[in-house]
Amino acid sequence: MRTVRSVLWIGPGEGLAQCGVCEAPTLDVTWVPSVDEALALPPIPFDGAILESRQCEQLRSDMQRLQRKPRCPPVMVCLHEGQADQIRDLLAQGACEVIVPGHDAQTPSLLDELLDRLDRLVRANENTRRCADDSAEGAAPDTSESHLVGRSRAMRDVYALAERAQRANATVLLTGETGSGKEVIAQHIHAGCKRRSGPFVAINCAAFPEGLLESELFGHRRGSFTGAERDKAGHFELAHRGTLFLDEIGETSPALQAKLLRVLQEREVLPIGATRPHPVDVRVIAATNRSLMAEIKAGRFREDLYYRLAVFPIAIPALRERPEDILPLAGHFLALHGRREKKPGCRLSPASQRLLQTHRWVGNVRELENEMQRALALAEAGELITPKLLSNRVLGIIEAIDQVPRGTETLRESLDRIEAWLIRRALDHNGDRRALTARRLGITREGLYKKMKRLGIE
Repeated sequence: MRTVRSVLWIGPGEGLAQCGVCEAPTLDVTWVPSVDEALALPPIPFDGAILESRQCEQLRSDMQRLQRKPRCPPVMVCLHEGQADQIRDLLAQGACEVIVPGHDAQTPSLLDELLDRLDRLVRANENTRRCADDSAEGAAPDTSESHLVGRSRAMRDVYALAERAQRANATVLLTGETGSGKEVIAQHIHAGCKRRSGPFVAINCAAFPEGLLESELFGHRRGSFTGAERDKAGHFELAHRGTLFLDEIGETSPALQAKLLRVLQEREVLPIGATRPHPVDVRVIAATNRSLMAEIKAGRFREDLYYRLAVFPIAIPALRERPEDILPLAGHFLALHGRREKKPGCRLSPASQRLLQTHRWVGNVRELENEMQRALALAEAGELITPKLLSNRVLGIIEAIDQVPRGTETLRESLDRIEAWLIRRALDHNGDRRALTARRLGITREGLYKKMKRLGIE
């Protein structure tokens, strides 16, 4: 069974027509006339690339440019008759397979030959990569920027700040919406700093009631409260000579904030029930999805603690503000969870990619990761992730468009049907409260009544 399902054909297209690649029913073919246009394509993962040219010197240069691209698929060369003497040189340049349409008259099916060769090339490339992954399994993690997913300008700025934070020992405050990747950046800072040999300890401050959170952070002594049957070290002690990540720091109470401030100032902790504090050597990275300045004005957050935390502030943008990162992140999650779920080789169809890029991703990177895990749960190993495997919240208006009869309505009638579907869905989501529905839709209540009457919505 062939593993090749998507091919990028680069060149004038003469060999494309001669080989009959476009006639393969299970093959997704993308054609671009030049390497420049291939390099400008969005980061779509192709199984293989076929490079066609009548100029061998240009062919060598084009191959080198392609192979310098990160995650370049295996490249096969398509030559024309009269160029067969160049095969040896091309193989030396890194082309693992070369095909010459019409050169071998004994070939019963040029399409089958091309696909078989490309399939062998892809399998060999996968085996090589798998062996490299296995050999590197026990190695120390590489924390360079190349292993951080996301290449938008906004995230490059974040990575640049994170690298500077690695070289400092200052307290870092990460801000950004829930699910935007604050803990990933915190781990990256720890992994590249001088404390990387020490522990990275994380705690979500919103996950504990105030009394229990104090015990989790500072520890307690036996008998200090009911149920304290033995001494317990807090997270500050556990993170000694390492990094403590305080997630959702904005959820802490003013009383606990005062104790945190003392730890940061004095570099010592006093466990519950203890009589003497003891020193700790910890670097703190805090994170919040709230505006701490607004919390300060509202009297819910201490201003002195804010300035103690925000020595090195880093703001992480929401995923909808960096749409160019959506597809690389989706591919990363498909590969990551595909290995864990024993479903390697799954990838997004062009239609699914367009849907992902147009979705708002209110839940940010975490929502995208969950969406890819859901798609993998429904897919088979190596399957193309089509829109039918995506959730309704990502499909959005596609559901309404699918309900429109093809070719039997005018444009106005089709738009009215879609508008009626959107209004009914909004009414359902808002418990049929029309004033709230109008506000959520961005129209007046009178405007909503008029639309419902015109569209026949009860």
